[in-house]
Amino acid sequence: MSTIGPIPEPVAGCKPTAPPVLTEDQQTKYGQLLDQVKSWESLPTSKADTDNKPISDDERLWLTRECLLRYLRATKWSLPQAIQRLRATLVWRREFGTGTFTSEYISPENEKGKQVQLGFDKEGRPCLYLLPQNQNTKPSQRQVEHLVYMLERTLDIHPPGQEGLALLIDFRNTGAGGTPPMSISKQVLDILQSHYPERLGRALLTHLPWYVSAFLKLIGPFIDPVTKSKIKYNEPLVDHVPASQLMAASGGEVDFKYDHSIYWPALDKLAAERRQQRRERWETAGKHIGESEVYLWGGEESSIGAPKENIEVSNEDKSGEKINDESKTPMIGNDTASMNGETEIVDGVANLDIKQSEPVKITA
Repeated sequence: MSTIGPIPEPVAGCKPTAPPVLTEDQQTKYGQLLDQVKSWESLPTSKADTDNKPISDDERLWLTRECLLRYLRATKWSLPQAIQRLRATLVWRREFGTGTFTSEYISPENEKGKQVQLGFDKEGRPCLYLLPQNQNTKPSQRQVEHLVYMLERTLDIHPPGQEGLALLIDFRNTGAGGTPPMSISKQVLDILQSHYPERLGRALLTHLPWYVSAFLKLIGPFIDPVTKSKIKYNEPLVDHVPASQLMAASGGEVDFKYDHSIYWPALDKLAAERRQQRRERWETAGKHIGESEVYLWGGEESSIGAPKENIEVSNEDKSGEKINDESKTPMIGNDTASMNGETEIVDGVANLDIKQSEPVKITA
């Protein structure tokens, strides 16, 4: 197989494992968090800012049911901590500018293809390749912005029911200058752990030279043990990613050649289309905070705002008899019941609930 652009869908059958249904206590805490979030009318635009600005539609759309659940799981179901961390992330997203980076602004960082979203692993996680041998710029704040931009684009295209992603980091032919400065590494780790909880499904590191191993030992104290358990070293990538969606250079069957003039606009177009589809679904359903990501990403689950009578009709069997009332209303959060049947939602992505350190500021 040959391709020069991103692959839009995972291999048939590559799906996340269905998670357990929420307990009564967990559903209660989710409801309390949802009520709290709905009460937020404005937030600061930065940590140092005392002036608040209203919550935007983009932020309301971001505050999905699964988003709230990720923060609850990351804090081991501590409601106060989940509230604090969720607010902190919204303020960080405003200050960092996650929604403002254009493909044109980030483009110079990726001209040599040092980060590539391509294919999906065996659980439907979109794969983001980090290829430091293709590094083409000096350390700067835009390198951090580039990584965040690629994380956001990768998450844009995950399939319904999937929440995580897979990082494939290939250190082949990487010189000693390919490892980032400690300041940038700590800033990136803080961003991942504080503002992308439970998003890392696995990290597959291959072709590690001695100086990279030494570098990993240096940053090891900043990495949570749960996250470390998701990092695999020098394992055959075909054990984790279908060969039909894995680069040939990594042991797969995809003959991929990076051409920035073709790949970059193709990725931007695919991600923009997916975002527009989600917004249209969200607006059609009534712009709910706490909307289902399965519904928003086009899966077989109704909006949380679906009329009750529609749910009741769906719970009649062909003979017209009512099904057990326990199945009438979908459970909040990761329940697999829905009006369209069983929906699978990811379980087992890494819990990045780690150190609450301050982001490391660097000079661009």
